[in-house]
Amino acid sequence: MPFKKIILDIEKQHDVNFNYTEDNIAGLEINPPKRSLSLEQKLEYLGKKTNLSFENIGNKFINIYKKDNAPEMICGYVIAADKKPIENANISLPDKTQFTTDSEGYFEFIKEDKTTFTISHVGFVSKRIAVGNLDSKNCPQIFLEPEITELHEIKANAILASGISKNNDGSFEIKPKKFGILPGLIEPDALQTMQQIPGVNSLDESVSSINVRGGTHDQNLFLWNGIRMFQTGHFFGLISVFNPNLAHTISIYKNGSSAFYGESVSSVVAISSTAETAEKNSFSAGINMINADVYAKYNLSKKSYIEISARKSITDFVETPTYKEYFNKVFQNTTITDFSQNQNVNYQSDKKFGFYDATLKYAQKIGSKDQIVLDLITIKDNLEVFQSATVYNTIKSEDNVLRQQNYGGNLSWRRNWNSFNTTKINFYNSSYELLANQKMTLGDQAAIQENTVNNNGINLENNHILNSKFSFNEGYQFNEIGITNLEQVTNPDFYRRVKDVLRTHALIVEGKYNDTISKIYFKAGMRINYIEKFKKYIAEPRIQLAYGISKSVNLELLGEIKSQNSQQIIDLQKDYFGIEKRRWIISNNTTIPIQKSRQLSLNLFYKKNNWLIDIENFYKKVNGITTSSQGFQNQLEFVRTTGDYEVWGTEMLIQKKINQFLTWFSYTYNENNYHFPNYEYPTFPNNFELTHTLSWAGIYEKNNFKIALGTKWSSGRPKTSPDFAQIDPSDPVLFYNRPNNTNLHIFSQVNISSTYKWETSNGIQYKIGISILNILNRKNEISEYYRISSLTNSIEEVDTFSLQRTPNVSFRVSL
Repeated sequence: MPFKKIILDIEKQHDVNFNYTEDNIAGLEINPPKRSLSLEQKLEYLGKKTNLSFENIGNKFINIYKKDNAPEMICGYVIAADKKPIENANISLPDKTQFTTDSEGYFEFIKEDKTTFTISHVGFVSKRIAVGNLDSKNCPQIFLEPEITELHEIKANAILASGISKNNDGSFEIKPKKFGILPGLIEPDALQTMQQIPGVNSLDESVSSINVRGGTHDQNLFLWNGIRMFQTGHFFGLISVFNPNLAHTISIYKNGSSAFYGESVSSVVAISSTAETAEKNSFSAGINMINADVYAKYNLSKKSYIEISARKSITDFVETPTYKEYFNKVFQNTTITDFSQNQNVNYQSDKKFGFYDATLKYAQKIGSKDQIVLDLITIKDNLEVFQSATVYNTIKSEDNVLRQQNYGGNLSWRRNWNSFNTTKINFYNSSYELLANQKMTLGDQAAIQENTVNNNGINLENNHILNSKFSFNEGYQFNEIGITNLEQVTNPDFYRRVKDVLRTHALIVEGKYNDTISKIYFKAGMRINYIEKFKKYIAEPRIQLAYGISKSVNLELLGEIKSQNSQQIIDLQKDYFGIEKRRWIISNNTTIPIQKSRQLSLNLFYKKNNWLIDIENFYKKVNGITTSSQGFQNQLEFVRTTGDYEVWGTEMLIQKKINQFLTWFSYTYNENNYHFPNYEYPTFPNNFELTHTLSWAGIYEKNNFKIALGTKWSSGRPKTSPDFAQIDPSDPVLFYNRPNNTNLHIFSQVNISSTYKWETSNGIQYKIGISILNILNRKNEISEYYRISSLTNSIEEVDTFSLQRTPNVSFRVSL
């Protein structure tokens, strides 16, 4: 059959086009190939029967030329790491010609003037090949490396409010820049927001007294860009020190935290202000009835930027209704107010209070693999109170100064060696000071109390991605903490200064398996601490396991063992004027033990049709606590002994979203008991036990308008009542019933907040917000204790109350 007719039949059958010159095929006749053969088999057959070569380009175009004049060919086999051929790998030539490999991974093309070509395939790292490096006579094997992309954890968005989500590892994640609104909040304050999460409370409404599953505030680890923060509140706890307009991501772990987090027996709050993606230049400024702030970010180049924020109280200039309510809440039943109550004849007072915080970030990329980031933060609160009174022609006055400040810095370096390996190293320092200076004219006395902390260290972490499901981390951490406590009194003279230093080394290994197909997430880690001073090793295993029973139901198991070497204690309730009476100390491994915790929780998570149900059962035990760390104001106030607390309970969240409306209800039950084996009452309720806590919120968001109304209700915290049957009224000495034998009244509060945002034609954005705490102006009792009055020589009950109705208004401009 004429050769030309054969190739015309092949063109019709296989939808290809032959390119040839008539001279090469003129007069050529052969037996045609079988019609059942494949295109490649037919071309191979034709090549054997003739003196012709056939170049197949992408099974579309076939060039025919005589073998004697055949051009130099480039060929090869594209192979995967498991030595299996990669079919349909894309071959791209410099002239933009493209074709694919066959089932054997084979390809070929005419060399001509081509110097390079690129091989690519979905799921593999593209490879650029220099033609000169290939053997044109033999077809080499070319291996492609798998392209591994770590899968982002699936999150259930809009838990409690937009901008809050829950990760597969059980942690809650807050994105302040995407934050919607919560009752009573008009700004995404990290520490106020976390109190909406079931299991997180503050019994005295303070962000400096956050209790997570029955723990004290100091048992939580607060990190700002890797810096441990020892001060978390402005205005002595009513405002978070973390600028709400700065943070990019806030991660909160109640249990099952990473092995890279140490020095905590309760929760972990990790705040990062580093953007995940490049952002444009921006500037914003705002003011509310407590403080004003500014924020600016400027890109110095394509690879570097600087970010600055600053915030300062406006109490130097004006005393707003919000400030007055805060002031009354903070200073009730302290030595500041005791002065006026006990000496109220011709009483005069002059108060100055202010706070500020500022941050600086500098980020620089070096090449395509390295990045250096510098973070600095400074925080300060300062109170000056001068009080005087004339009693029986005798002038009594006090000049009091209370200062609290925290400075921190972190320098981090990150290198991406390749798509599988990353190394991070950071050096950090945190310095904290609490200073009280009291001068009294009567008796010419002066008293100074000071608590300082200096914490520094280094963290090294390596991350390895083994494949799309497995990753592995290992690291080393060194931490040094030094704490100094000073007490100095004149007339009579007394001086005591104690400094303790503790150095800890930690080795960490952690592995993660994440299979989105089988819906299994498993992360396990081990942290080995070595404490130099005590020559002591402490092992801290961690585990996170999540299994998707179905598309709607997820089961989660979290567990951890952790330890902590530093804590806050109270020597006397009137220390530091009774305002910030806690001071940091270091464990001595005897009378002040190393605190150790064990925690396990089982969680069932359901999400379908805009319904969300989250039920978590937990058990937690913390050993090594001291009575002085628990804030007793009963017969245990001056008892020094050690023990533990044990808490178990259930946390439940039910949420429903209907278009722009979101409503949720949460309930927490827990039973929390102390165990002090050397005390006459070895077991009794924990000071921070709230047996029942209920919260409800209704949130409406449409376009730029947001409004939230909510209420919080809890059973009263435990208290100890006096045993009046044993007290002689003529010579009163306090006798108590069993510790925490009864409870305060129920706590109930209704809050509301609303924001509105609009933008002008020139791109300037404005935002106004208003909130009211305790709308019903309910007088909630948050603590109660008893003392003998120095004026009447009788037993009196001292009550502390929560905030009364407190309004706040904010205004912000963003460019």
